[in-house]
Amino acid sequence: MSDAYSPVPELNRLKAFQDRIGRFYYSDGFELIDYGADVGLATWSEDPGFTSRFIPFAQATGSGSSYAFWRCDDRADLAALPVAFIGDEGDLFIVAQHLRELFQLLTIDNEMLEPDFVERHSDAHDEYVAWLDQTFGLRPPQDVPALRAASKEDDRRFQEWLKQMGIE
Repeated sequence: MSDAYSPVPELNRLKAFQDRIGRFYYSDGFELIDYGADVGLATWSEDPGFTSRFIPFAQATGSGSSYAFWRCDDRADLAALPVAFIGDEGDLFIVAQHLRELFQLLTIDNEMLEPDFVERHSDAHDEYVAWLDQTFGLRPPQDVPALRAASKEDDRRFQEWLKQMGIE
């Protein structure tokens, strides 16, 4: 049995970073949770065909929203799956094409992942930006709208799937 946080190497690296910095936020509202934790998906639908398609891994906001991998297919590399935002106020959408893209978006350092709304950075923000560069060679996005546009096709497929599941 492994002591790893998850079967996703990228998440394990982030968990090690999070453990190292302690109880400081590195992106507003974001924090890893127990991998695969129950985040209330059954309130949307109790159909196992729905709930089994998500793998929650992080708190997205301080109010109870979460991030989860959306198992849109059977690919082995879970980090390559689209990342869904599961909102505590009824929002369900794809926020990133894959985990590393989410990592980049987290450098924006606000719960909405919108650069125009950053008032001040989280206590460990600079450490996170340096870690992201050193670990994955990724820097903060220069063109957030372009990055968002890139995930639109995944979100379109996600919204179609939600309709098929009876969720509008």
